[in-house]
Amino acid sequence: MTQSTDPESRLVKMFDRPGFLLRRAHQISAGVFEEECREIGLTPAQFAVLMVLEAAPGIDQSSLARAAGYDKVTVMYILRGLIERGLVARAAAAGKKRGMELSLTEEGVRFLASAQQPTEQAAASLMSPFTEAQQKQFIKLLKILTTSLQDRARAPLVLPEAK
Repeated sequence: MTQSTDPESRLVKMFDRPGFLLRRAHQISAGVFEEECREIGLTPAQFAVLMVLEAAPGIDQSSLARAAGYDKVTVMYILRGLIERGLVARAAAAGKKRGMELSLTEEGVRFLASAQQPTEQAAASLMSPFTEAQQKQFIKLLKILTTSLQDRARAPLVLPEAK
């Protein structure tokens, strides 16, 4: 099979590549989420961090980054903003000289509860182009992709252990 040397044909072909489509889908997903959550000032990354903190209170920053699927530096910046807003608290970890535990504040718990409706609306809006069967298939395919190639991710996803 000969490759086209026509730049326009190569450009059109790029639009059918899975990486391009996944990146574009991520841009759309983030845009939909941010639009639905604009009133409460919540980003997808902040939501992920808050959800992990709700599920694993007292988690350390490195474990939090792994559980949210982000690198440590990104989580550091996310946490800085959430702490400034009074949604997250840091405390010295018991029995560890330099360890810090992270948890939601009471305000953080209330904020996360108030975020459920707009985040659910964002998910529904994002999936709205699909039929119910397509939605299930889409999620199934994304799970296959992400679990099969997990070891090639820039930031590993490691769920926190139950306490």
